[in-house]
Amino acid sequence: DKTGTLTKNEMTVTAILAGGGRYEVTGVGYHPEGAIRREGEKVSPDSSRALEEITRAGILCNESRLIEHGKNWRIEGDPTEGALLVVAIKAGLDPGCLRDEAEALDSIPFESERQFMATLHQIPDQGHVVYLKGAVERVLAMCEAEMDPEGKIIPFDRAKANQSAEALAKEGLRVLAFAKKSLPGQTTLHPRDVETGMVFLGLQAMIDPPRAEAIAAVKACQDAGISVKMITGDHALTAQAIARQMSIGGDRPLVIEGAQLAKLSDEELKGIALKSDVFARVIPEQKLRLVKTLQGQGAVVAMTGDGVNDAPALKQADIGIAMGLNGTEVAKDAADMVLIDDNFASIEAAVEEGRGVYDNLRKFIIWTLPTNGGEGLLLIIAIAAGLVLPILPLHLLWINMTTSVALGTVLAFEPKEAGLMKRPARAPNEPILTGDMMARIVYVSVLMVIGAYILYFWELSRGLDLVAARTVVASVVVAVEIAYLFNCRSLSRPVWEVGFFSNRWALWGVLIMVSLQLAFVYLPPMQWLFQTASVPLESWFDVAVVVLVVYLLVETEKWLRRESFFRKARD
Repeated sequence: DKTGTLTKNEMTVTAILAGGGRYEVTGVGYHPEGAIRREGEKVSPDSSRALEEITRAGILCNESRLIEHGKNWRIEGDPTEGALLVVAIKAGLDPGCLRDEAEALDSIPFESERQFMATLHQIPDQGHVVYLKGAVERVLAMCEAEMDPEGKIIPFDRAKANQSAEALAKEGLRVLAFAKKSLPGQTTLHPRDVETGMVFLGLQAMIDPPRAEAIAAVKACQDAGISVKMITGDHALTAQAIARQMSIGGDRPLVIEGAQLAKLSDEELKGIALKSDVFARVIPEQKLRLVKTLQGQGAVVAMTGDGVNDAPALKQADIGIAMGLNGTEVAKDAADMVLIDDNFASIEAAVEEGRGVYDNLRKFIIWTLPTNGGEGLLLIIAIAAGLVLPILPLHLLWINMTTSVALGTVLAFEPKEAGLMKRPARAPNEPILTGDMMARIVYVSVLMVIGAYILYFWELSRGLDLVAARTVVASVVVAVEIAYLFNCRSLSRPVWEVGFFSNRWALWGVLIMVSLQLAFVYLPPMQWLFQTASVPLESWFDVAVVVLVVYLLVETEKWLRRESFFRKARD
């Protein structure tokens, strides 16, 4: 949903078309400082009756309030209506006084299906008058006349008005059309009262600037294999201009309007929904249809929304995201996630954080399973072959208690890898343990077992007794797990590319584990408790050789897989 997530939702009227003339509006934001100018000269509403009427309409056909807080101004209500109040004040009108003078009798609230709002007022010297604002194409269809600069009612040039609106929309401006009509003696208002006979007052065009951080966030999502589609109630040309600024759909984003969507069958919509970049003039019910269509083609859909009518689409989406600042309670209740700053960049940050957490979870799993598998295989092979156990179950208990805490948990603190958001999105049905990961688990388990048995028999052949040989095996298992921890800091790249010191918790964990293992080997109480013995310095050299070989073999396997991946990508 464009407004507020991709854009700042800080509307500012920058241009007014009334009485056949174009007026530029200076000033930015909700602070009512600025002026209305024509051809560089400041003008007042008195210079054109049409200009006065369109700014009056912006105040009366309006439910919002502009409130001053010290040196700041804020809008209570809809930001679009707030911008209309600000430009009216710049024109020299007082919203409070005007609303007091023009008693409100009835109103037709804005609904996306109607695409307009109307209010009925009793105005001195004019009687009962209805003011209306809404979508350009909807309002123009209601008008049969227009007001010239002197306030005279003249025949309506619908084609010219439509061309002017399209020119503003191509500039990326949000365009609203205004109209009025006299309803003598009438005190209630019905939609049929405004369907025809309206007098066109002009257009007000406003800018809702894109968030600078959202532009970068859209690019990051696209690099990550996430297709970003924009939904808005704006005119198609306005939506296209904004999408171009946001780099959605490239230089020529494909836009489809709600009226076109309504005519498509479910089968026709499948292809259109995937190919289209922007959906303009969309009503909330069509959002639900779009979500279902995309899901039906296997897509994982995240949907943003803020209104009551957005709740069904938010509920249907795989990830419903409600707006925390401007969202309704109904939308928040229906959503899976509430965006407290209404900023698309926060969605991109959440995706990146989620990928980082998932990445670290996989790293922990691929570290812990082969190390535990190797430990178990040591005992299973010995029992199956009728050999003396090279390591005691008590030793394995010690290893599991210490390494899981000192080594395994540090992977949770692994920083996000560079290029994380440039990876393609994984398939929704992809298991956490892929075939490549299972192969790695088996590979490392076998390497650990081979290394441990070679060292076990080597130490016995050198004259060490059984207790000392078992102590060496326990130490080489721990040492291999330490080395393999650095293998697992990245599943595809060597540790020096990740940054050896980038995870200080890993370094502290290794230091703690080495200290504990030395206590396990050399402290008499630990020797008595765990049936270990002191080992000579030469044995530590043997351990280092085995560890280095295992580490290099795992890095070689990573390199081969990486090269294979790049080869397939090039092909």
